[in-house]
Amino acid sequence: MSPTSPRPEVEVRRSKRRRRTVSAYRDGDRVIVLIPASLSRKEEAEWVETMIARLERSERRRKPSDGDLMRRARELSDKYLGGLATPESVRWVDNQQSRWGSCTPGDRTIRLSTRLKGMPQWVVDYVLVHELAHLLEAGHDANFWAWVDRYPQAERAKGYLIGWSTAAHLEPPHGDELD
Repeated sequence: MSPTSPRPEVEVRRSKRRRRTVSAYRDGDRVIVLIPASLSRKEEAEWVETMIARLERSERRRKPSDGDLMRRARELSDKYLGGLATPESVRWVDNQQSRWGSCTPGDRTIRLSTRLKGMPQWVVDYVLVHELAHLLEAGHDANFWAWVDRYPQAERAKGYLIGWSTAAHLEPPHGDELD
């Protein structure tokens, strides 16, 4: 457990059917830990700490901070765009309900919708590459897509986002435009 984060409320559920496995998940602000009924109180306490730490690590990987986004954007620019796309800032925003991301080339800012949090990293990376490409080409012309298509999972990520939008009953993006 991180020393800076407050300890979440924990509910331990013992099961007589459970023999060896321990699992945990979040239910709102609570952490539910499922353990075998045969564990001692000491073993229970050890497992609770272990499972909270695992959940926190997993959540940090799935929900990067603004600073993490900036670092990742720089890495992706270096790897796929020759380091030519250099944003001034990259951050999460809550006000994008119909876009996955946006870029303002004039001030070199990139914003990603918080709806992306929890999606696979390769999908978030695709949206970052897409927005970084706008720092090189403002529109969605052939030159723009040539930059985006340097990302090897671009087509797969586009399909994922279209499928997610459809499953969520949202209007899918028009044509090839995802932002």
